[in-house]
Amino acid sequence: MASQYFTSMQESFRNNCKSREFPAHSAKVHSVAWSCDGRRLASGSFDKTASVFVLEKDRLVKENNYRGHGDSVDQLCWHPTNPDLFVTASGDKTIRIWDVRTTKCIATVNTKGENINICWSPDGQTIAVGNKDDVVTFIDAKTHRSKAEEQFKFEVNEISWNNDNDMFFLTNGNGCIIILSYPELKPIQSINAHPSNCICIKFDPTGKYFATGSADALVSLWDMDELVCVRCFSRLDWPARTLSFSHDGKMLASASEDHFIDIAEVETGEKLWEVQCDSPTFTVAWHPKRPCWPTPATRRRANTTATARPAP
Repeated sequence: MASQYFTSMQESFRNNCKSREFPAHSAKVHSVAWSCDGRRLASGSFDKTASVFVLEKDRLVKENNYRGHGDSVDQLCWHPTNPDLFVTASGDKTIRIWDVRTTKCIATVNTKGENINICWSPDGQTIAVGNKDDVVTFIDAKTHRSKAEEQFKFEVNEISWNNDNDMFFLTNGNGCIIILSYPELKPIQSINAHPSNCICIKFDPTGKYFATGSADALVSLWDMDELVCVRCFSRLDWPARTLSFSHDGKMLASASEDHFIDIAEVETGEKLWEVQCDSPTFTVAWHPKRPCWPTPATRRRANTTATARPAP
C-alpha cells in the first residue's frame, strides 16, 4: 500500500512537473550545485568557466560568469553555510575560491595534478580535492594551504565527508567504499559495495543514509550507523553517474546515460516518477529547500542548464 507521502508526491509530479532551459555555457556542463540557502545555482563547464544563476520565483536569472581557469571546470561546490562562496576544481592543476559579492576569484590554490573532484567539509574549515593521479589534498579553507595529502593505490572516483565531519569517504574503481577517520585519515573500513566500478556517493540531509552509484547500473542505499546496505534501486540500464537526495531526505534522484532521471521514495525504493531527458545526465542536484533540481541539457548544443520542478 502506497504511503501518503508517496501518493501526494506522485500527484505533485503529475500536476506540476515541468522543465525550462537556460543558456549557461558554450560547451558541456560538468557540475551543478545549489548554494546552502537555495538562492543561487552554480554550474561548471568544459568551456573553462563557471556560471551563477539567481533563482527568482520560478525562473533562473544569470548573475555572472566566472573566468580564470585554464582548463575544464570539472566539479564545483558551495561553502556549507556561507551562501556567497563556492569553489571550483579544474584540470589546470588549481582550485579557485569565488565570492559572488565581488564576482572575483578570492584565492587560487595550486595543486599537483589535474583536478577532477572536490568537496567542502560540513564545518566549512577544509576543502578536499582529488586529481587524476588518485591523490586527495586537504586544504585549509582560511589559509588556503595544504593540511594533508594522501596518495591512493586505487582509482578514486568521488570523495565526501559524512554529515558529522568525523569520517571521510571515497568510492573506487574496485567497487569499494573506503572509509577513513577524520582528521586522522586512518582506515576504518573498506566495504565491497558493488561488483564493478563504484562511481558516486551522496549523503542524505538527515544523516540517516548515504547512497552509492555504480557501473553495474545499480544504486545502493546504506544505513549510516550500521554501514549495511538496506536496499538497491535497479531501474537504470547504464552506469549510475549522479545521485542527489531531496531536501527532506525522502526522495533520491539517480541518473545515467539513460534518457531519464529516476526519482525513488527512499524508505520503500518504489519509483515515484521518471523525468524524461533528451540526453544523458551526468550531474543532478536537488534544491536544498524545495522539490526542484537542475540537470545539464544537451539538446542540439551542450550549452544549457535545465531546471525541472515537480512541485511549487
